[in-house]
Amino acid sequence: MNPLLSGLLRLVLFCAGSFVTVLPRPLEMRLGQALGRTLLVLDWKRKKIARENMARCLPELSLEQRERLLEENYRHYGILALEILHFFSPVPGHYRAYTRRVTVLEGYANWKRAHDRGKGVLFISGHFANWELMVGIGGINGIPLTLVTRHLKPEWLHKRIEAQRLSVGCQSVYQPRTVPAIMKALRKGGAIGFAGDQYMPPPMGIPVPFFGIEVDSLAAIGPLALRTGAAIIPALQKREPDGRLRIVMSEELDLGPELQDSRRVASAVALQIEKIIRANPAQWLWVHRRFKNLKPGPAR
Repeated sequence: MNPLLSGLLRLVLFCAGSFVTVLPRPLEMRLGQALGRTLLVLDWKRKKIARENMARCLPELSLEQRERLLEENYRHYGILALEILHFFSPVPGHYRAYTRRVTVLEGYANWKRAHDRGKGVLFISGHFANWELMVGIGGINGIPLTLVTRHLKPEWLHKRIEAQRLSVGCQSVYQPRTVPAIMKALRKGGAIGFAGDQYMPPPMGIPVPFFGIEVDSLAAIGPLALRTGAAIIPALQKREPDGRLRIVMSEELDLGPELQDSRRVASAVALQIEKIIRANPAQWLWVHRRFKNLKPGPAR
């Protein structure tokens, strides 16, 4: 990044982080929704992607219903933007305190039961509500979590995000060379967090049905579970109207003989992600280009 732009971004994030630090949660929710309505007007490129994704995944909805969903979705993005700005608070310990204050964790016993077998846990989730707060509250509650993610630029931004994740007890490993760190964490009984809702190109991804469409999706879960004996646990996040982030760790997936087939496991993971999206479509990342390199075929 241009040094001048990088410095300007740093200043803007410092000021914005200072601002959200003192915001009461109800006011943060209202301002976030107003910001989202503004983004809906200005963000032509991503709005087009979201409309295409909604039409592809939710054809049962009328155009009017999808437009209402789009508006609600952008209000969610506005709130999410303000929540993420808490990464940049200048107050030591603020991000950890904020995470604890706005989140509710459910299903802890499901993780503990799997963890106590000593084989590790593979969390599958996605970009629902606020995935960073999901990671944070897990770490605060003693889950030894390692997040599989990407290295950010510029470097100061990457280090800031990494430091805040560490402040809530979350380690990170960065694509593409992640397997050694993942295996080490699982051997120690740790938990690995995967976002299973994004487009994943080969060889990391394989085509499986997602909303009835064959598209490249995360392929690593099956081989890792088969090799290590780690449990597979879906996790979901939902922002309630009162501003609480409800984080739910579901029961372990029992795949039985299907675990031997990486494609079947990838399909099962994609189905779990689809179910979470259908249950709360307004808080998913519809602006992501999920459907790339589709093979020609008959319409469903």
